[in-house]
Order: sequence, then C-alpha cells, then structure tokens
Amino acid sequence: MRILHVAGEGLPFIKTGGLADVIGSLPKELARKGNDVRVVMPLYLKIAKNYHQDFTFEKEYAVYMKYDWVPVRLYSCFHDGVTYYFIEHQGYFEREDLYGYMDDGERFAYFQQAVVEMMNQVDFFPEVLHCHDWHTGMISAMIKENHRDDYRYASIKHVYTIHNMAYQGNFGADMLESCLGLPYYLLDNGTVRYDGGISFMKTAILYADKVTTVSPSYASEILTPQYGEHLEGVLQMRQYDLWGIVNGIDVETWNPANDPKIPYHFNKVNVKANKKKNKLALQEEMGLAQDENVMLVGCVSRLTWQKGFYLLMEQLPQLCAMPIQFVVLGSGEGALEEKMAQLEEGNKGKIVFYRGYNEDLAHKIYAACDLFLMPSLFEPCGISQLISMRYGTLPLVRETGGLRDTVTPYNEYDKSGNGFSFTNYNSGEMMHVLGNAVDVFYHHPNDWRTLVRNAMNTDVSWEKSANDYLRLYHELTGN
Repeated sequence: MRILHVAGEGLPFIKTGGLADVIGSLPKELARKGNDVRVVMPLYLKIAKNYHQDFTFEKEYAVYMKYDWVPVRLYSCFHDGVTYYFIEHQGYFEREDLYGYMDDGERFAYFQQAVVEMMNQVDFFPEVLHCHDWHTGMISAMIKENHRDDYRYASIKHVYTIHNMAYQGNFGADMLESCLGLPYYLLDNGTVRYDGGISFMKTAILYADKVTTVSPSYASEILTPQYGEHLEGVLQMRQYDLWGIVNGIDVETWNPANDPKIPYHFNKVNVKANKKKNKLALQEEMGLAQDENVMLVGCVSRLTWQKGFYLLMEQLPQLCAMPIQFVVLGSGEGALEEKMAQLEEGNKGKIVFYRGYNEDLAHKIYAACDLFLMPSLFEPCGISQLISMRYGTLPLVRETGGLRDTVTPYNEYDKSGNGFSFTNYNSGEMMHVLGNAVDVFYHHPNDWRTLVRNAMNTDVSWEKSANDYLRLYHELTGN
C-alpha cells in the first residue's frame, strides 16, 4: 500500500512534542510490514543545520500564494525504510522555533499547498493520505475542492489524526482564498468557519474520510464539552468515523538492555540490581543524597497546566515530608518553573529541578527512578508512561485519555497492575495514591517487584497499533 504521512514535525529530524515520536515510529513500523511509506514535513532551520548535507535535491516548483507564485524547493532522504520529503522555504521555515509566530497560518498554508503539488511533481499519489494535527488540516479540503476532476487525486483516501484538541489552527478568514486557494462559499456555508475566522482542525474533521485520535478513551472524551474544546459538536457528527488508536514507542530507541545513554543496562532479570546502580549514578550527577534504597520519583514533562503541576503546587508541604526523592526535568510556564526552582533551593539533596530539556538526562531518569509521576488534567495518549514501563519505572497517572488505556492500577489482592492511578483531578486524591505507592515500595517489596515485572511485560511497541492503522487503511481502500 502507498501511504503518505504529512506532519509539522517528526523524529529523528526534529521534535517539540509527542507528534514527533509518532512520526518517527509509526511510518517505520508500517514500512517494516511491506508498505511504501513516505513522510513530508517542513525543512526547519534546525533540520537544515544538522541534516541538509545528507539530503537529495528533488524538484523546484511553485505554488500560488497571496496572488503570486512562490517557489518551493523539495529535498528527500531515505531512513529506516521510509522516504522523507522536506519542503524548503527559508523565509517561512528557517527560524529558531517551529511554531508560535504571527504568520503561522500563512506558513502552514504554504506548506500544505506545497504538499498537494508535491504529489504531482514526484508522481507519488498515495492510496492513503494520513495528515496529522492542525498544521495539515486544510489538505483534504484543498484536494477535494480543487482536484476533484483529476482521478489521481480523487482516488486518494484521507485519514486525519488529532494529537491534541487544544491546538486547532484558527486563523483569519482573509487567508482562505489568498493563501489556501479555497472559495469563500466554504466560509459562508459554515464548512470551514470557526469563531469569525477559519479552523484548520474543524475543516479536517469534516473533510477526512476517517478521523483518528491517539487513544480510545480520548476518542470518547473529545465528544464531550469538557474535552472537545468547542469542536465536540463537529466531532459528534463524525463519531461513527472516529477511531481511537493508542500510540506506541520506538522500542529500539527505548531499550534498557542496550540504551547507550544510561550507565548500567538491565532487563527483567537484573532490573532490581542495576536500577539501583543507575539510581546512585543519577543521584551523584544531580546532587541528590546518595541512597540506593530511597524511593526516587521522576517527572519528564512540559511544565504546564495540562500536565497537572498545579496539583503538586497544592501539596508541596506534604510532598516534601514524604520519604522520597524527586527529580523533575522540563520547562514551560514561568510561574511553575520558578516554583520548582524554589522547591529545589529549599530541599537540597532531596528535590532537584533541571530547567529545559536534555535527552540524555531523560533516559537516565527513566532508568533510575522507581516511580514516574504523570497527574495530567488531560492526556490524549502520553508517551512518558509507556517509556517508564519499558524501563521498569512504575507510572502514577490520572485516569484520563491514553493514561487510562495503558496503565492498570495496582490491585493488592491479586497483585495485578503495572502502575498506580487516581480518578479525579484532585490533589488530595493524588497524594493518597502516592502515599499508597510509597507504602508498597517500602513495606511490600515482593508486590513492588511483581508490578515492575508486569510493567516491563507490557507491550508498548507499535506492532499492535500499526496493525490497527492498517486495518483502518484497508477498510477505507477496500483492498
């Protein structure tokens, strides 16, 4: 099957969030199963600096933007069985950050125009065009409205994946015709209209043949006002075409048995001994008191309201009084960063905060910690809890979205489970479950070892999820 993924970012080339992990893993797994899989994304400044010398120049062509022809330079490379295309425009994409600019609507309108024409330029018309998040939301509309008489485009089946409802790509209506080449009657009849402007995500939901999101629970949650971000009515119209398929992780990159970023490798047999060695090494590196027997709790996350950090802020005295050490890696809201820095300052040797992101340190935290804290307000899927289980670090999560679908809470009677969880977004409830986890760690070590084994036996690979996507593709195409 010919499959083209379109995304705003993707590993191994660039990453700001979980979308990049999916693009780095799912296409590779689909290719491994014998499909012709290709990916296209913008050629950002950081990609150009690190990889441009490895790319092959493919084509130069132009798209019609703002009543003029704007050039496109297309590059490619082949990696892990997947062909990657990169859309180059220095003005639009060679900037320090990927998103967050006043002209984001124009930038990604150009990207989408370039992708649609790219298929013609390289003569690759996929059976399935799989678009991801708001950056690609107008592509299905552009193809169905502007190329309906071209059988090469008309035969394409369209899948659209929502990775996070909170980011929808809402822009002014003036760009509909000038940047996207779409007629204004789509605004008048309400198809693309949202809050006085246009919505990339709303448009994608309406035009795609199938809509997916990254866990079954999140697929149900976004049909409600609490999680639908004002698009729940549109999603309800498409609910019978809405699939929830949980993400996996790249189990080759995330493998404690041979991870080059951790000092001591381990598997299910020697996890107890070598986790303690990794713990001592991390404690020394981060300035924590060295004690192989203390419970080490980790968190690798964006410091935002979504990730549940305000629950922690409500319980700081109780958290500091617990017989645990706490290591946090991340950045985000200034107030949360400042509070975490103050927390470290007042609890030297017990709590440490690394502001920013460090990939090597992230691997060490997953390998060294006993418990991984993830009390999210909402979580479409989540990657960190999957990685932590792979490394024998038990996740403590709130039961929402993909966290509910992947983490089974500890049952003291039959010793089942692969982590801990709490139901309501409530700091007292979170601390109760954290206290239970601390009790199991110190007073029921056999139960803890069983949970670790259960976690490491959990299938967090892309194997099953890739098969689910293929089943969806085949259902769409009829082959």
